[in-house]
Amino acid sequence: MDLTSTVWTLLPPVIAIALALITKEVYSSLLIGILSGALLLTGFNPLHAVETTFEVMGSKLGDNIEICIFLVLLGILVSLVTKSGASRAYGNWAVKTIRTRRGAAFATSFLGVFIFIDDYFNCLTVGSVMRPVTDRYKVSRAKLAYIIDSTAAPVCIIAPISSWAAAVGSSLPESSSMDGFSLFLQTIPMNLYALLTLMFLIWLMAADFDFGPMGKYEAEHKKDELSSVEENHVVGGTGKVYDLILPICVLIVLCISAMLYTGGILEGANIIDAFANCSSSTSLVLGSFFTLIFTFLLYIPRKILTFSQFCEAFTEGFKAMVPAIMILTLAWTLSGVCSEDYLNIGGYVSSIVNGDSMVSVLMPAIFFLIALGLAFATGTSWGTFTILLPIVIPVFSGGIPAADLTSELINGNDMLMIAIAATLGGAVMGDHCSPISDTTIMASSGAQCYHLNHVATQLPYAMTVAVVCFANYILASFIQNVVINLAIAIVCMVVVLLVIGKLNHSMNRHSQRD
Repeated sequence: MDLTSTVWTLLPPVIAIALALITKEVYSSLLIGILSGALLLTGFNPLHAVETTFEVMGSKLGDNIEICIFLVLLGILVSLVTKSGASRAYGNWAVKTIRTRRGAAFATSFLGVFIFIDDYFNCLTVGSVMRPVTDRYKVSRAKLAYIIDSTAAPVCIIAPISSWAAAVGSSLPESSSMDGFSLFLQTIPMNLYALLTLMFLIWLMAADFDFGPMGKYEAEHKKDELSSVEENHVVGGTGKVYDLILPICVLIVLCISAMLYTGGILEGANIIDAFANCSSSTSLVLGSFFTLIFTFLLYIPRKILTFSQFCEAFTEGFKAMVPAIMILTLAWTLSGVCSEDYLNIGGYVSSIVNGDSMVSVLMPAIFFLIALGLAFATGTSWGTFTILLPIVIPVFSGGIPAADLTSELINGNDMLMIAIAATLGGAVMGDHCSPISDTTIMASSGAQCYHLNHVATQLPYAMTVAVVCFANYILASFIQNVVINLAIAIVCMVVVLLVIGKLNHSMNRHSQRD
């Protein structure tokens, strides 16, 4: 019995996510979800299912090995910066400069926005740099993870120079003559989830306010001595603040340079084409490797670290990344089992989307929900782009396939831009709050927060923004003006924030009376 491309393909991610939320055990939940998918695929043959599981795992690990190498190299770099004493020096400086919880939160978000190249790079770097500062001012690890996560994918998806811009462009069919970079730029004003998430985050930080599970978590852990939580690295050097800042700046510059290099800048490609055609994973590996060499030349001659201490950071950095790599491997395997070559969850979604029952005026909002659900279930926004964009484009381009669409045909087509932006925003939202998303995992790892605590506290915040986005994509279908639609969305978000603030104030007053 062939169960591929059917409703049963949704079962593995649903099982994995449900078990993770119920049991609080990530590894076993993901593995059970993978095995359930393999059983569906093999007609419930246990031996064949296990064989398929490890076949997919090996394949996905091989396809993503550069990401794993980057994580290890970045872990080593983080270990070096910590061992050098540079993080401690930065923390001491930040404590003198930053006086409040708000200041610590804003400084964290600013660094997250500044590191816009890649969400992996963002999550791990911001967490390791700002964790001592936020610990000092009693910002919980869950709140730190939320700030990191909200300035990772939501920033990258509206940053023209980023690995995500390249991913969106590469989601178009290879035969398409349409400029993927230009298409990406046009979607930014209507990527409501990314823009409103940043707005929501600023409000939370400015008001020093939390609600739902995050509010309870913050209250429970407000008195925790987080700064005393044992870190993986031992401080051994006398590094200064610039010993932290210089490696980060060099890493950013080298990663951008590597993106241009892998995109063919030396072969005559212009900057836009180079970024659109770059290999982000290869670029991150190259950038982090040469940053390690720079860090060696920065630390060793000045005797900030001894050679043996420098080498110790290799094993320490690797150990620090093992949990993240393990979770990522299982998440990749689950997405692989659900991929086109196996259960084909995308095929099932495509068949639903291409049905005749959909109302055209609601299409952008519907695509937002479909992208949200698909990204949440699979843990990948990039995979969601690839599946849905070739479907979305013909619907709003008069039936012209994505492969035949040109840049001239999309100019002035506001409805198409709104629909593509809704798809991108929905994919980011699903990826943002999915427990099996690599970005969510990286944010937890960077903040050294228990993964499912991060998921549970972040979900209500993400859902609040998603509801506002869904309502405004319905309005956008009628108005079809990017500027007006964006203005209305901002006003709606402000109203929702005021209502939440008022309700919370009222609840606090009642609790004080009781």
